[in-house]
Amino acid sequence: MTEPIRRIFLLIFLGLFGLMGSARAVEEPALSAGQTVYVSVYSHIPHGNLDARGQPEQVLLSTLLSIRNIDPRQSLSVGAVDYYDTHGKRIRAYLDKPRAVPPLGTIEFFVENKDSAGGSGANFLVVWQAEKPINPPLIEGLHTYFWGTKSIAFVTQGQPLRVDGR
Repeated sequence: MTEPIRRIFLLIFLGLFGLMGSARAVEEPALSAGQTVYVSVYSHIPHGNLDARGQPEQVLLSTLLSIRNIDPRQSLSVGAVDYYDTHGKRIRAYLDKPRAVPPLGTIEFFVENKDSAGGSGANFLVVWQAEKPINPPLIEGLHTYFWGTKSIAFVTQGQPLRVDGR
């Protein structure tokens, strides 16, 4: 192998090694000491045919909001879990005081399937904080409907929001 070809292979190898190193840096999760997290909720979903008024049939869903502290060493505190309707109006606050979640612990909040007040565009805002930066919690909405041989189940992921310039 000639010297110029060896140099080309060396440059290719170093370039690939450098790309792999930078990819690993991007994958490392960012730590946080607190966030406000938006979680979309579907209290019902349209399906089937339109009725006489031109409206689709609807399936009412229940929702389990799950807040999982995925940090193995540090607790976090959930300060607010508020439920909003399709129009952005707060329907209810689920907490009257902060609630601690231990390392690898989970707290859950439930919206019954008969509760259609939120509409198809309902959502939760969850506010959490920790004493020092930790792995942010996994916050999801599990939507379900089971009746006889029919079933629907899907998950929505929480999305951290920028609030007050943070």
